[in-house]
Amino acid sequence: MIQSVSPAPLGPVDDFGPTDRLRGWLVTGFLTLIAAVTRFTLLYTPTEGGTPVFDEKHYAPQGWQVLTGGWIEDNPAYGLVVHPPVGKQLIALGEAMFGYNGWGWRFSAAVAGTLIVLLVVRIVRRFSRSTMIGAIAGILMICESVTFVSSRLGMLDIFLALFATAALGCLVVDRDQVRQRLATVRAEGRMDDTAFGPRFGVRWWRFGAGVLLGLACGTKWSGIYFVAFFGVAAIAFDIASRRAYGVRRPWLGTGIRDLGPALYALVVVPVCVYLSTYWAWFASETGVDRHAVGVQVGTGGTFSFVPDALRSLWYYSGNVLKFHEELTNSAGNRHPWESKPWTWPMGLRPMLYYYGDGEQIKGCGEPPCVRAIMLVGTPAMWWISLPVLAWGLWRLIVGRDWRYGFALVGYAAALLPWFTTLDRQMYYFYAVALAPFMVMTIALTLGDVLGKAANPDERRGTGLLAVCLYLGVVVANFAWLWPILTAMPISLSTWNNELWLPSWR
Repeated sequence: MIQSVSPAPLGPVDDFGPTDRLRGWLVTGFLTLIAAVTRFTLLYTPTEGGTPVFDEKHYAPQGWQVLTGGWIEDNPAYGLVVHPPVGKQLIALGEAMFGYNGWGWRFSAAVAGTLIVLLVVRIVRRFSRSTMIGAIAGILMICESVTFVSSRLGMLDIFLALFATAALGCLVVDRDQVRQRLATVRAEGRMDDTAFGPRFGVRWWRFGAGVLLGLACGTKWSGIYFVAFFGVAAIAFDIASRRAYGVRRPWLGTGIRDLGPALYALVVVPVCVYLSTYWAWFASETGVDRHAVGVQVGTGGTFSFVPDALRSLWYYSGNVLKFHEELTNSAGNRHPWESKPWTWPMGLRPMLYYYGDGEQIKGCGEPPCVRAIMLVGTPAMWWISLPVLAWGLWRLIVGRDWRYGFALVGYAAALLPWFTTLDRQMYYFYAVALAPFMVMTIALTLGDVLGKAANPDERRGTGLLAVCLYLGVVVANFAWLWPILTAMPISLSTWNNELWLPSWR
C-alpha cells in the first residue's frame, strides 16, 4: 500500500526570531554609531543670531520654560499650549545638559533620530530573520533625509516617530512570543483541550507597546491614530496565530482570550500613560486652565462626579482641539510651504526650514553663498514608495506575508487619517512618522529581490548586484542632498542644482 505524504507542513515552522545574536548586535551597534555621527555632526548650527529656527521658536522656549518653571509651560505669547508635554519635556532634558543653545534644544531630537535607526535595524532583522536585511534597512534609515533633518531640529515629530516605531517593535516581538507559546502547547499535545485555544498569560511586550503609544499621544495627538491602527492589527495577528496553530475556533478564542487583555494593554494603558504625562500640570497651581472648574466650568452638572482636575484637563483639551479645528485654509490660514497628504508619499512638496544668504555667509568659494535647511525626502527612496507599497500590498493580500502587514499598518496610521481633514493647514513634517515604516517596506522588498537566505547562489547573482547598486544610489543621493540638509555654505548655483523639481522651490 502506498502511503500518502503531505506536501506541506501541518502547522507553522517553529521560527521565532533570528539566532545570530552576537553578529546581529555588532551590526546594529556599528550602524547606530554611524547614525549618531551623522545626526550629531555640527548639531548646534544654524541658528538665527543664537535663536531657534522655524518652529523651534515655539518648542525650544517652551522646553526652557518646562525646565525652569516646574515642568509646565504656559506659552504666554499665544495664551494656549497646543500640544501635550512629552516632546517639550524631552527637549528640556537636552537644555538641562547643554543650556539654551542649538546643542541644548536639539540634543534629544538627535538621540531620538539615532534610536530610530537602531529600532529599524532590529525590527527588520526580526521581520526577515536576516541580519543582512536588517543592515540594509539600517543603511536606508541612515540615509532617509526626512528623519535625518528632523533629528537635527528641536521639534516634536521625531519623538512621535520614535515612540510609534518602538511600539511596532514591541508588537512584533509579542507576535513571535505568542507563536512560541502556541508551539509549546502544540508540542505538549494540549491544543485540543479547549476549542478556544490556550491563554497566553502576561504579555509584557504588548504592555510595553501600550506605554509607548501613550507616550506618542503625550507628544502629539496624532499618536491616537497609531493606537487605533495598531490595536486592530494586534487583534488580527492574534486571530491569525490561533488559526495557524490549529485552534478550532480562533475568532471566538481571540474574542474570549485576547480581546480584553488587548483593550487593557492598547487602550487603557495608553490613556493612563497619557494622563500621567500631565503630572506637572496636575501638581501645579498656574498651569493653563488648571483650575477651570469653578471659573470657566461650573461645579455641577452630569459629570460633577468626575474629579475637578480631570474636568479641568478636559476643558483645556477642548480649547486645544478648537485651536486645531480652526487652523484651516478656509479660515484664511495658509503658508507658502504647506502641503497635503497626497503629496507626502513621494515628497513632492518639501518644507524650507531655514534660508540665509548675503555677505555674512562665507565658505562656499563662489560668492554669493547660501545656507539652507530643507526637509526633503531622499528621492531614491521616496520616489519609489508607491510601487513598493503596491508590492507590499500584493505580498500581504496574495502572499499572506505578515511582515508587510506590520509595516503597512504603521505607514497607514501615519498617512491615511490626514485625508479626513484636508481643509486643515498641513506640512510635510507631518510625514516624519511614516518614514520608518516606508523604509521597512523598502527593505523587505529588497529582501525579496535578494531571494531566500537558503539559496546563496541567488544572493551572489543579479539580485545581490541590483540591491548593492540601489544602496549605492541611495547613499550617493543622500550625499548630494547633504548641503541643504545641514545648512552647509554653498554657492547660489549649487543651491539651484539641489532643487530638482519646480515644487521644491
